[in-house]
Amino acid sequence: MTAVTARQIVCPHCAATNRVPADKPADKGKCGKCGQPLFTGHPLALSGVVARRHLESSDIPLLIDFWAAWCGPCRTMAPVFEKAAAQLEPAVRLAKVDTEAEPALAQQFHITSIPTMVLVHRGQEIARTSGAMPLGGLLQWVRQFV
Repeated sequence: MTAVTARQIVCPHCAATNRVPADKPADKGKCGKCGQPLFTGHPLALSGVVARRHLESSDIPLLIDFWAAWCGPCRTMAPVFEKAAAQLEPAVRLAKVDTEAEPALAQQFHITSIPTMVLVHRGQEIARTSGAMPLGGLLQWVRQFV
């Protein structure tokens, strides 16, 4: 069995794929292309090509919150998701998809209700849950899969 020598981490700023040595703390890494931190402690907004890069090129699990501005439970979930990003990174990247602005992404994931959180790793869906939840519930739900 070969040990993992590096992880691929996609930059939240420029979407460049970075190789981070496995023995280095990922949360201290900076992008080799744009120089920005690889982790910010905040969810990133996903769209089109950027979403594809994070879904297909990253070794970090991706938790996506599918939401819409008109959705009351989505607005309730937003600050919870923000706090979760600060606690789950760098083990998990958190991202948000506005289903009104990115209907193709919502369709790709067969989103039928919002808010829906989908946990993806290396392009494969691991788990999903729908509805708003408290921070403790969200953290517990994610940690059982990663």
